[in-house]
Amino acid sequence: MTCEEVRNNLPLFLYGELSFDAEDQLESHLDECELCRSDLARERTLHAAFDHAELTVTSDALRASRQEFQSRLSASAKGHDSFWGNLREMFTVKFHMPSVAQPIGALALVAMGFFGARFVPAGALGGFVSAGVADPIASRVRYVEPEASGRIQIVVEETRQRTLTGNMGDERIQRLLLTAAKDPADPGLRVESMDLLKSRPEMADVRSALLYALRHDANAGVRLKALEGLKGSAGDPEVRQTLSQVLLADKNPGVRTQVIDLLIQQKEQPQMVGVLQELMRKEDNGYVRMRCQKALHDMKASVESF
Repeated sequence: MTCEEVRNNLPLFLYGELSFDAEDQLESHLDECELCRSDLARERTLHAAFDHAELTVTSDALRASRQEFQSRLSASAKGHDSFWGNLREMFTVKFHMPSVAQPIGALALVAMGFFGARFVPAGALGGFVSAGVADPIASRVRYVEPEASGRIQIVVEETRQRTLTGNMGDERIQRLLLTAAKDPADPGLRVESMDLLKSRPEMADVRSALLYALRHDANAGVRLKALEGLKGSAGDPEVRQTLSQVLLADKNPGVRTQVIDLLIQQKEQPQMVGVLQELMRKEDNGYVRMRCQKALHDMKASVESF
């Protein structure tokens, strides 16, 4: 991102409205740009000032506004054109203020738009419908919890949090779980999501998510959950190849031990012997070496490669 793009996206960043990729790009730029960090600090100060500001409205003004609003809503029944014309007139605001106060006017307009949308009659929207969670990329999964009944609760943050309930047969629940399984900011969420997804390794999207987590997730707990989901698929060529790569590259001895247990199920595969011999050559963990040596012994193979 350029400095100009970062400045334009700072309000969206503070409100949590950026996509994961855009947020990562913005944070990477902030790490390297002191000027943009100063802009972010000023933006946060402005937001904090608005958060602490209070607007006192007299009861007479509130009563008059409600009466005017009700009368204009009644008039809107004559047609959508008159409704939108009245609504535009009702929310026409003239600001006479110095340039330093312009951000306040802008935020006031945003607030009026929000409350106006909440009170617009459903019929006045014509063919438009409110945005939902059909696309999980537009939502952020914050919490996943399985229920005793087998259903799953997912808390999704959009402009506000929403609780969705369903089971693993629900395509929407599956998509959100797959999204949550890759959330870079919350390893606990990834563990919970992976724990639910591992029950469906026969699904192509789930299998891909398990393999991706096993290769790339920075949290060992997530990788171990992915291994659990792949136990029944160790004979698959793609899974077997991934297991071989992980065995030689993963930094966690617990993960490497679990991979050995899966690989030795494929005794008829001669390439497994070579992988285990390669591991013996470089492994410095005593327990992993012992498990590897036992596996080679059971296969009637030499501990060292020739």
